[in-house]
Amino acid sequence: MIDQNKADELASLEAELTALHRIHQKAHVELFLDGPYDQNDAIVVISAGTGGVDAQDWAEMLLRMYVRYAEKKEFGVLIHEKTVAAEAGIKSATLEIKGLMAYGYLKGEHGVHRLVRLSPFNAKNLRQTSFALVEVLPVLKQNEGIEIHESDLRIDTYRASGAGGQHVNTTDSAVRITHLPTGLVVACQNERSQIQNRAQAMQELRARLMKRMEEEQKEKVEELKGGFKEAAWGNQIRSYVFQPYTMVKDHRTHAETSQVQTVMDGDIDLFIEAFLLSDVKAS
Repeated sequence: MIDQNKADELASLEAELTALHRIHQKAHVELFLDGPYDQNDAIVVISAGTGGVDAQDWAEMLLRMYVRYAEKKEFGVLIHEKTVAAEAGIKSATLEIKGLMAYGYLKGEHGVHRLVRLSPFNAKNLRQTSFALVEVLPVLKQNEGIEIHESDLRIDTYRASGAGGQHVNTTDSAVRITHLPTGLVVACQNERSQIQNRAQAMQELRARLMKRMEEEQKEKVEELKGGFKEAAWGNQIRSYVFQPYTMVKDHRTHAETSQVQTVMDGDIDLFIEAFLLSDVKAS
């Protein structure tokens, strides 16, 4: 239909086909986002693991990656809590990603992420392996989740740290909630008022309790099957190698790319889609 001598028309058609393929791929993946909480917003918790200062820096790099991913998807991002490390990076951070099917897309990011690079914090510039844990929880609606009794909670307030408005760092607005029966602890210091921070923390606590209940049920089933394996810190789901070569590889789906910097800039659709499609095949 197109004259092959008209290169501009051919290039335009190829661009349209590429865009159409991308739309088809996105629609194909979304067909499988039919879990009970896949439509919900997501809470992403990042914690530095083994690796000292490098692990803390790695946790901050992952925080930036997920913020960039959310921006590319035009999702809203709200950082509930961020604990800055003394030398570099962060010890932990909790962010809420708001958007249609945010949890459905991000649920496969739950797990240990491994970094291999020449350490900028090592005097001899040796290769260093570091780990960070990423937890992904759905934001539960008012009629979802499980009932929490006030008598099961210990609520502590403290002064928020880091950048903030006029009242954020001068009043005890930050809230830490401990669920006594399970020992789960959540905190929020993003909002100006203690009431708002408490509401955000309770939202995360409900999600954590729901996730814990689901995992316990899965473990019981796996034990009966004889295939249960205890979750260990070294069981990374993905490796990000900066040296001596560049590669990001997901160990569950075997999806990989050499474009490390593109991935760190939030382009993680390759891994998210591969996980969702492999999850469907497994089921």
